[in-house]
Amino acid sequence: MTGFGNATQQNEAAYVSVELKAVNNRYLKVSMRLPDFVARFETDLEKIIREEIARGSLQVAFRVRLHSEAGGYSIDQPTLKRYLQQIASVQGELDSPADRQPTLADLLPLPGVVTESEVTPDIVESVWPVLESTLREALQHFHDFRGKEGESMLQDLKGQCQTIASQVDEVEKRAPEVVAAYREKILDRVRKSLADTDVQVDGKDVIREVAVFSDKCDINEEITRLRSHLDQFDRFLESEKSMGRKLEFLGQEMFREINTIGSKANNVAIAHNVVEMKAAIERIREVLQNVE
Repeated sequence: MTGFGNATQQNEAAYVSVELKAVNNRYLKVSMRLPDFVARFETDLEKIIREEIARGSLQVAFRVRLHSEAGGYSIDQPTLKRYLQQIASVQGELDSPADRQPTLADLLPLPGVVTESEVTPDIVESVWPVLESTLREALQHFHDFRGKEGESMLQDLKGQCQTIASQVDEVEKRAPEVVAAYREKILDRVRKSLADTDVQVDGKDVIREVAVFSDKCDINEEITRLRSHLDQFDRFLESEKSMGRKLEFLGQEMFREINTIGSKANNVAIAHNVVEMKAAIERIREVLQNVE
């Protein structure tokens, strides 16, 4: 399920900002970006995330700015001087005019010129409380965002289920017509075939043929199971727990019953109902890819 959340906090040790972005994924995949000096907390932070989120491809970015000078940067003057000496030496060997001396802006990006001060273990430990609390606040904003999106998805799923239910009602009304139409078709064919003969049709044979067809095209069990799946689907939608995987399974079961109805009914009108139900199931599948 897609989502976004962010938060910023600070304590006496540091200023911390956290940003979470999630896109759809069948499983939970966490990608975290942390400053090196707090990388030791990555496992603990991921554990907090996994307690709150079950599915999605999640990107989490932490920005940490220490209040202490221990987290600052400094220019390594001996390294800078060595660069200048080597540049002057190369210019002398090449007999190159020193008409352009390198500026500080040219030298600062060179390796080793700017170094990050070592952060002491005590300072690192003091950052953990604000890291944790900021992440939890960002997760709460993330859940709020997904809650609004989830309400829209809930209404969409209910609408698709209502579409299927109404189509099932139409199928149930038309089911008896299938057998009656087949019976008339059989009798009409026999009458036309025997119109110029003296052969009489035995009604028992027609009844037997119609009975076999009626048994083959009976869809009452499929309709009953489909309605049962719809009822259970609705109960899962009202549940407070995460039901994404169960809803996916029920969607598969409903599609199976709808497919069987289409193959057994052998009726054009019912086939149109089946197409509408399959379209609704496909929409349900698309929505459930985003449901936790």
